[in-house]
Amino acid sequence: MAAISPDRMTFLEHLDELRVRLMHSLGALVVGTIICWGFHERIFHFLTQPLRNAYPAVKFITTGPTEAFMMYVKMSFFVGIFIVAPYILYQVWAFIAPGLYAHEKAYAVPFIVAGTLFFLLGGGFGHYILFPTTFKFLYEFAGDDMQFLPKVDEYFSFYSWFLLGLGLVFQIPVVIFVLARIGLVTPGFLMRQFKFAVLVAFILSAIITPSADVVNQTMLALPMIGLYLLGVFVAWMFGRARRKPGDPTS
Repeated sequence: MAAISPDRMTFLEHLDELRVRLMHSLGALVVGTIICWGFHERIFHFLTQPLRNAYPAVKFITTGPTEAFMMYVKMSFFVGIFIVAPYILYQVWAFIAPGLYAHEKAYAVPFIVAGTLFFLLGGGFGHYILFPTTFKFLYEFAGDDMQFLPKVDEYFSFYSWFLLGLGLVFQIPVVIFVLARIGLVTPGFLMRQFKFAVLVAFILSAIITPSADVVNQTMLALPMIGLYLLGVFVAWMFGRARRKPGDPTS
């Protein structure tokens, strides 16, 4: 059997490589946070816009002297994740690349570009479509007898976890594309695992969503299932059997 890499890494070398990649990613996140801090007020208004669309007169409240400052820091860090997403995806690829054949490493650029695009699409889907629809639906239950005064940290916790969850969920077609091109998964295999994918989708949605609300969990699980099916289609379109160095090309 041909070796996957000319220089196999030991377990400790893998751990050291992981540490290096994590440190590089963390450094990039620090830089992204610093950049976003210069726009923290604009970021605040942008991230709270979905709720303002449903509650035009909404006023956020804080209950601690440092809560507003810490919220600006968290929001700057959160947006920084989206800014440095291409670099983080590069670090992910650089970590797994030593376990691939030379011709399989050519998928680095598609992985980074498509991964970034789908991460942004996931965030955009939540911000522009899912959140406004959800808040508008929930607004109908408030009526005139209730005054809605949300705590800013509770809103951001709900918003950020949900949006990051969507960004990661939207990576499913990208991951399946890479695995299918390498030859590790096939459409038939993915369809046989569909019932497990549905189960995992609801489990992950229960973990990602900050509340125990079944409605919110379902709103995250359904796009996850749809993206899995999109991944099956991607595998059908672009998949191929894995070949080793020296094998004849198809």
